[in-house]
Amino acid sequence: MFIDEAKIRVKAGDGGNGCMAFRREKFVPRGGPSGGDGGRGGNVIMESTQRHNTLIFFRYNPEHKGERGEHGLGSNCTGKDGKDIILQVPVGTAVYDQETGELIHDFRLPDERVVIAKAGRGGRGNQHFATSTHQAPREHEPGFPGEERMLRLELKVLADVGLVGFPNAGKSTLISRISAAKPKIADYPFTTLQPNLGVVSVGEEPHEQSFVVADIPGLIEGAHLGAGLGTQFLRHIERTRLLVHLVDVSDASGRPDAVEDFKVILKELESFGHGLDEKPMIVVATKIDSANPEKLKKLKAAAKRRKLDFYEISAVTGQGIEALKYAIGAKVAEYKAAEIG
Repeated sequence: MFIDEAKIRVKAGDGGNGCMAFRREKFVPRGGPSGGDGGRGGNVIMESTQRHNTLIFFRYNPEHKGERGEHGLGSNCTGKDGKDIILQVPVGTAVYDQETGELIHDFRLPDERVVIAKAGRGGRGNQHFATSTHQAPREHEPGFPGEERMLRLELKVLADVGLVGFPNAGKSTLISRISAAKPKIADYPFTTLQPNLGVVSVGEEPHEQSFVVADIPGLIEGAHLGAGLGTQFLRHIERTRLLVHLVDVSDASGRPDAVEDFKVILKELESFGHGLDEKPMIVVATKIDSANPEKLKKLKAAAKRRKLDFYEISAVTGQGIEALKYAIGAKVAEYKAAEIG
């Protein structure tokens, strides 16, 4: 099950109490205070990993606590520290404070480690309160409480390219043709109910390059207000370098105007925000094996007016697939080089 959002409560371990004790040993007539300090509690640590690709563990395990530090002992013995707990999250997880909305950390790389909740310090034993005028102190500190937080975890899939468009525009079919991904494909809307990732390779060794494509569930008008599947999956294309906008130019969609379909999706991307409407885009006319010539002509003109690259494909016959794949690869390589430079 693909779970991309979860709310959890984390509680770091409390520190152990300081001890009140006095040394009473043979041949040590004035031993004095010997209460040890309490141990530190356990931190709650988050670590990013590539072994997981969903937040399902946190959906069914919403509470996580660090171990409490042990209390101090006599003979100046410090209590044992509590064990840290390490919570593994998929790469691409953003952690927010549920109460303030503050972004605590965005795990963009594997093996990143962050202390999410800090442990409480152990209390001091009575040995620390001895002075020249107060040689038998009975004061000692309780342990300090560990930090407690309510967190919201949000997984944003890491991909180079995002496929967007109306339901049944051919996104799943395209990703199945250019990669090894096997999404559900059927002739009805909303067959894709979760993002699918596919790795695409272009070129020959030693100049072969690869990029990751995300097939996002279809959008409809009003998605930013919650219509259809809403915008619950649009966050997954926030990190992409390039958008590939697929538009059905056949009459099978039942929608009369391909240009209007194109504009609706652009409007939804703009309404969602986060810079999606500013991302580089390639426009792709799909199902050209059964295209309506008038729809195709108008869509091509609309893309030209916006100075967007335009391609025509048929995932059924394979027409235009290779050209589109290499064009996407070239664009991704260009944007990667610009980021490095």
